[in-house]
Amino acid sequence: MTSDNLVVLNALDTARTQWYHVTAVIIAGMGFFTDAYDLFCISTISKLLGRLYYYDPTANAPGKLPHVANNWVIGVALVGTLSGQLVFGWLGDKLGRKKVYGLTLILMVICALCSGLSFGYSAKAVIGTLCFFRFWLGFGIGGDYPLSATIMSEYANKSTRGAFIAAVFAMQGVGIIFAGLVSMIISKLFLMSYEGKPFNKDEVLSTEPEADYVWRIVLMLGALPALLTYYWRMKMPETGRYTAIIEGNAKQAAINMGKVLDIEIQAEGDKLAQFKAANEYPLLSNEFFQHHGFHLIGTMSTWFLLDIAFYSQNLTQKDIFPVMGLTSNAKSISALREMFETSRAMFVIALLGTFPGYWFTVFFIEKIGRFRIQLMGFFMMSVFMAIIGIKYDYLKTNEHKWTFATLYGLTFFFANFGPNSTTFVLPAELFPTRVRSTCHALSAASGKAGAMISAFGIQQYTQDGNVQKIKKAMILMAVTNMVGFCCTFLVTETKGRSLEEISGEDGRQHETQLKTSKPVSSHPDDHMILH
Repeated sequence: MTSDNLVVLNALDTARTQWYHVTAVIIAGMGFFTDAYDLFCISTISKLLGRLYYYDPTANAPGKLPHVANNWVIGVALVGTLSGQLVFGWLGDKLGRKKVYGLTLILMVICALCSGLSFGYSAKAVIGTLCFFRFWLGFGIGGDYPLSATIMSEYANKSTRGAFIAAVFAMQGVGIIFAGLVSMIISKLFLMSYEGKPFNKDEVLSTEPEADYVWRIVLMLGALPALLTYYWRMKMPETGRYTAIIEGNAKQAAINMGKVLDIEIQAEGDKLAQFKAANEYPLLSNEFFQHHGFHLIGTMSTWFLLDIAFYSQNLTQKDIFPVMGLTSNAKSISALREMFETSRAMFVIALLGTFPGYWFTVFFIEKIGRFRIQLMGFFMMSVFMAIIGIKYDYLKTNEHKWTFATLYGLTFFFANFGPNSTTFVLPAELFPTRVRSTCHALSAASGKAGAMISAFGIQQYTQDGNVQKIKKAMILMAVTNMVGFCCTFLVTETKGRSLEEISGEDGRQHETQLKTSKPVSSHPDDHMILH
């Protein structure tokens, strides 16, 4: 079979799966493990912060973060993540994936450690310091999204590319589990030595002074996995696609890939100039929007809509747990006991609902395809959230709490065996090498804009435990997911094709812009036997 693609790129597409592919998944995935831990561990400690720093003796209730402070503590990292995605995504295309890949980890290590520090003793000083460093922590986390996805897509062969990118993203699920697990272990260790009295028996002593160390330890431990991963990231060579297509050095691309993959590649100089000339149009051009405009609108809109629901689920679950009966009433327990129960509930929901969905995507994405998994996930999320919203009064009763928990867990399962995974995979495959990192960054930043809506908007409906407001939030998220279902038709299936064929970089017609939902298994490339 003849191909218009460069030899070095064909070699990457047809290379057998090797140990280095697994190594790349682990190296990139550990970044996502850290990202998820740092973003979601804040949900386990936010109530503790309220009890430590916002106790009002006249309120006859445990201390609670004011709405504005709660929204900023939860949401400021998302603001930083959005900013970091745009900056590092652009730098990844301009300077190279490898050159900026290590910077994200350095920033994450420094800011995770500093998040546990305070420039003062007052509530204002503590929360202000926390928000400052969590913004920059989010900035580093943001860079990991486009760079990890782009690097993995450009290393992988075309028969397992989707599974490898999804596996990198699946480490987010492991990070969420560890956010709950670590918080649960740390709070339990302190409870064994310093447990205070329930709030309804002693308002002052119900908040253990030692709890001020607990939240700091939980946040600072987020630096550890990023620190352990840094050396291996620096050992990764620049991707063959960036070196060949953007730097125009096919010989160096062949050398780099030959070092880490067991393949023989011949450098190809004469064809490279012709290949580059056909793909010089910039992001802000009519040609780009003619070929990829609908895809970019599709990836940005679906990720935006998904994250409104996904982050609302994760960031507000601490408010839903008491209604489900998974945590005790705040007045009947101490501050550390409340953190322990919240962390335990988050761990159980993540382990049974969140975690399996990611790996279902990894195992089925090359069989079912990205497009169908995304449609199914949006639809099922919408159905379960609508049921919870409509029947909330019935489900919140004690005798139906396990039905509630099951439905709630299923929304997490189909988020991850669905659009939460595929919205990460598709932008890494649909766009040309020259703008792949930037387009992934734009899509991811749209997602974080949706996450900010959940942090600064949806939380207003759940924080007080008001039944009618929670019902409205659930129904709103169900509607949001159905809109995401419709927007999915703007993207195309990418299963089994090379990145250059999908993006049109190999000189073929841009069929994918017109055929957004038609299966592509009939393409002859899909029936190649890879050795």
